[in-house]
Amino acid sequence: MVIKAKKKPAKPVLLSGGNPQIAKADGDAPVQAYIAAMPGWKRDVGRRLDALVVRAVPGVQKAVKWNSPFYGMAGQGWFLSFHCFTRYVKVTFFRGAALKPVPPGESKHKDVRYLDIHEDDQVDEARLAAWAKQASRLPGWGGA
Repeated sequence: MVIKAKKKPAKPVLLSGGNPQIAKADGDAPVQAYIAAMPGWKRDVGRRLDALVVRAVPGVQKAVKWNSPFYGMAGQGWFLSFHCFTRYVKVTFFRGAALKPVPPGESKHKDVRYLDIHEDDQVDEARLAAWAKQASRLPGWGGA
């Protein structure tokens, strides 16, 4: 009788900037896999962002698309995503130009706004939660 050792699941590949490569999938599990694979201090940022959105937006839908977690409302589309870069985590609000106050990061797309979170930044979680709530009430991008 031959007993084969169980293989450990392969760690996700980190793409440029330390962004985890996670297969496209709907639901919480792929988002949690993405967050678990985020390198260093960015993992804590990912956990905090995920928890904040879940608290602020009851019934939020989640998915990983294009190697980024996406958050949306069923039938309304995606309103927020985030992505790892070398020195920061970029939070994307797909209809961010309509938020009050408008998030600081500009985009070449007129509706999109960003918030970049660096390692030592003090994040205003109340403002971020307010943006997530506002964004979840707007028509989103793509399908959720």
